[in-house]
Amino acid sequence: MSKPIVYGADYSVYVRIVRLVLEEKGIDYELVPVDIFAADGVPGWYFDHHPFGRIPAFEHDGFRLHETSAIARYVDEAFDGPALQPVEARPRATMNQILGMLDAYAYRAMVWDVAVERLEKEPPDEVLIAAGLSQAATVLRVLTSLKAAGPWLLGDQLTLADLHAAPVVGYFVKVAEGRNLLAEFADIHNWWTRIAQRPSFSGTEKAG
Repeated sequence: MSKPIVYGADYSVYVRIVRLVLEEKGIDYELVPVDIFAADGVPGWYFDHHPFGRIPAFEHDGFRLHETSAIARYVDEAFDGPALQPVEARPRATMNQILGMLDAYAYRAMVWDVAVERLEKEPPDEVLIAAGLSQAATVLRVLTSLKAAGPWLLGDQLTLADLHAAPVVGYFVKVAEGRNLLAEFADIHNWWTRIAQRPSFSGTEKAG
């Protein structure tokens, strides 16, 4: 079989999620750069891979996918390597709940409303940042309540929940407000320290 292909940019949280899954499974892959924020817009050819012009998209032996969670589950189920989803129904449901919560409530608030706003806007919108931090606090409280005993969010098994959360938190802690808020949630802070040290995470860090 040919190497899977990931289309996207190394700055993207969601591209990094897919790359983390591939890295943790021990799968060699190709990253084809696609910059959806380029001055000329999304390349025309890319809409064959993602009809909405978002990143990432994925291809494996002619099979194409878009949407990060679908790609991550496919990679886990189609390739050898450590299982990244619980077998039992209830922990798997909790994992899926965490994935949905991160997409619906964490990503926009923690990445765009706090980190990007603080790092890239001049002047930043302090009202937007404050609202993002409030939402982030709720996310971290819920993650704390859902976290099982053990090193990872679901306990002893590293799962897609960890690999989905890590890039979101990684962007959030680029700014002081994010680091300070995370420090208030000891269980999640300890989890973050642990996952940030994994070779998969350091190996997918954006260069520069």
